[in-house]
Amino acid sequence: MASGNSYFDEMRKNPEVTDLPNSDDPMEAENLDDPVHHLPKSSIAVASSVRELLDCPVCLNAMYPPIHQCSNGHTLCSACKPRVHNRCPTCRHELGNIRCLALEKVASSLDLPCKYQSFGCGGIYPYYSKLKHEAQCTFRPYNCPYAGSECSVVGDIPSLVTHLKDDHKVDMHSGSTFNHRYVKSNPHEVENATWMLTVFSCFGQYFCLHFEAFQLGVSPVYIAFLRFMGNDEDAKNYGYSLEVGSTGRKLMWQGVPRSIRDSHRKVRDSYDGLIIQRNMALFFSGGDKKELKLRVTGRIWKEQL
Repeated sequence: MASGNSYFDEMRKNPEVTDLPNSDDPMEAENLDDPVHHLPKSSIAVASSVRELLDCPVCLNAMYPPIHQCSNGHTLCSACKPRVHNRCPTCRHELGNIRCLALEKVASSLDLPCKYQSFGCGGIYPYYSKLKHEAQCTFRPYNCPYAGSECSVVGDIPSLVTHLKDDHKVDMHSGSTFNHRYVKSNPHEVENATWMLTVFSCFGQYFCLHFEAFQLGVSPVYIAFLRFMGNDEDAKNYGYSLEVGSTGRKLMWQGVPRSIRDSHRKVRDSYDGLIIQRNMALFFSGGDKKELKLRVTGRIWKEQL
C-alpha cells in the first residue's frame, strides 16, 4: 500500500483555515462570545488532550463542522476533503460523505484557553467560539510597525519597542512635541525618496511618526502621519497636530493617531495624515527647488475624557 505521507506534505504547503460554523449550526452553543471562567486545571489538561483529536491531519488547523471521516474512522476537515480528491490521506480509502458526528459532539463540549494566554489573556472559551475570539483578542500580539522592509516580527509593545531600537535602529525620543527636518537631494526620484520612522514616548505610551514619499496617481507627494502603539480604543484617547511651511505660509493637519493594528500601507493609502504636494514641498524648501528640505513640527496630546 502506498504511503500517505506525500499527501500530508503536499497539503501542508498550502494550509487553509476552515471558516467558523454558521450561527445556525445545531452543534454551536449559545452565548459563545462569553468566556468561561474558573475551569479546573485538570479539566483544561483533559480538554487539551482531546483537542489534539480535532487537529486536521492534513493542514493541522482546528476542524469545525462538517468534520469528515473515511470508513476506517480517519478524520479531516471540510476544506481539505476536496483537496485530497475525496481520498483519505491516511489509508487512501474513498471518503464519501460520512460525517464524524461524535467528534463534532465532543468539540461542542470543550472549553479551552485563548492561544494568547502567554500575552495576558485569561479567558476560557467554548471550542466553536475560540477562533472568533482570538481574531479579536485585545491581547493578541502586534506586527512590527517598521515600514522599510517586510518585517515579520510580532510581539507585545515593550518587545516591539526594543526590536525597533536594536534591530531597525529607529530614533527614539521622549516628549510630546517634535521638530524634524527631512532632506532629500533629489526629490523627483520618488522611488528613492527617504522614508523615516521615529518613535516618541509620552503619557506612558509609544507613538510612531512616519514620513515618506509615495505616488498619488501620476504625481509624487509627501505624507506624514502618526500611529499609536496600542489598540484602537486607546488610540482614540489621543490627538496630534502636524505643521510644515516657510516664508509665512504653512500647512497644518490635526487628527487622531491610528493604531498599529492598521498596517502602515492601510493608513498611508487612506491619506490619513498631512499630505504635501511635491511642488509645495519644493516651495517650502526654498533655494533652487532641487533639494527637499522640509521641517515638520507637531505635538501629541491626551484628550480630556
